[in-house]
Amino acid sequence: MTELADLPATDAARRLREGSLSAAALTEALLDRIAAREPTLRTFAWFDPALARRQAAALDAARAAGRATGPLHGLALGVKDVLDTADQPSQYGSPIWAGHRPRADAACVALARRAGAVILGKTVTTEFATRHPGPTANPANPGHTPGGSSSGSAAGAAAGFFQAGFGTQTAGSIIRPAAFCGAVGFKPSYGTLHRAGMKVMSESLDTIGLITRTVADAAFVMAGLTGGDFGRPEARPDRAPRLALCWGPTAELAAPETRALLERVAAAAARAGARVEALEMPPAVAAGLAAHPTVMNGESAEALAWELDNAMALLSPVLREAMARGRAAGPAGVAAGRAAFAAARAAFADVVAPYDAILTPAAPGEAPEGLGWTGDPAFNALWTLLHVPCVTVPAGTGPKGLPLGVQVVGGFGRDAATLAWAEWVRQAAA
Repeated sequence: MTELADLPATDAARRLREGSLSAAALTEALLDRIAAREPTLRTFAWFDPALARRQAAALDAARAAGRATGPLHGLALGVKDVLDTADQPSQYGSPIWAGHRPRADAACVALARRAGAVILGKTVTTEFATRHPGPTANPANPGHTPGGSSSGSAAGAAAGFFQAGFGTQTAGSIIRPAAFCGAVGFKPSYGTLHRAGMKVMSESLDTIGLITRTVADAAFVMAGLTGGDFGRPEARPDRAPRLALCWGPTAELAAPETRALLERVAAAAARAGARVEALEMPPAVAAGLAAHPTVMNGESAEALAWELDNAMALLSPVLREAMARGRAAGPAGVAAGRAAFAAARAAFADVVAPYDAILTPAAPGEAPEGLGWTGDPAFNALWTLLHVPCVTVPAGTGPKGLPLGVQVVGGFGRDAATLAWAEWVRQAAA
């Protein structure tokens, strides 16, 4: 029965619609998978199998009674534990908030329930979605990090614990862990999913997205959540794309396996008909990236004002140090950084206009060994501050046999097209 846990969301949804699969049966398969692997992977910050079963049974009863069901009927979602849930604790990866029970769901969680999803559990996040890691291990090799800060959502999606996991990204917290775990990460254009009910850290940067097993699943779940059109990435476009190959301002941080991977994928895309051109970012874009830590830490220090004033001893040393740097920047430093962001976005809009998408690294290399560090967001922070859609797709393995991904980036608001070109690149490189 556990093979049902391996069904893509699109296939599971079809079976649920046809009536050949019940929400209860799908949930039981996921629970069996979780029982087998969760003791090693430790993806959940909160997990109540009985609650999951009750949700699935209610959905099946509603369908049997002929009541309308939503587009995500019976599918299971993991919720990163910086997003509030009314029926499960929201602890934000911090002992300060241990046992905290919100009254309401975050907006994205409420939309998921409205669409018929089962909220399977709360997934592990780093402390306030920053740097201090949780206990989650990489499903490809538990001796390595799954990445962060969306650690549990990435590991759980890759392991088949749920059809999609909510993630959030301030620097590289969706794309990098998805790449490390061999999953698909989708960071939509900034603001696509409403942040009400999220423990927001950086007002200028934080973006809610998804981690799934396939690109088509990401598009399907996004459409179910929002009612918007995210396309059908599995339907191959009628032409090959014009792609920009861009290493970005942090090119020197790419490991040999990442250099070889991106060159191989670019060559495969060219053989499949793509026009691939090297692209350098203009100085204004690089200046925006240089301002990222100032804005991120400065805004996060504002977001954690209560915690800093009332519970500083319960913050990790690494977070206290980052918040001290953020406060030292002051309002003028943060304002200057935001101005640099605005200039970078204006410059990037002109740069990306001639291209269908940009091909760029998803991470410096394989997932680092050990669970004490979630890896470097050097190849993600730029695209986050630009507010543009990003997709990472699995594209091979590194020298230690761990997953590697490539990142496909589009222009602001071109989310459906970016998903489509990401799937095109994945197929070309397969």
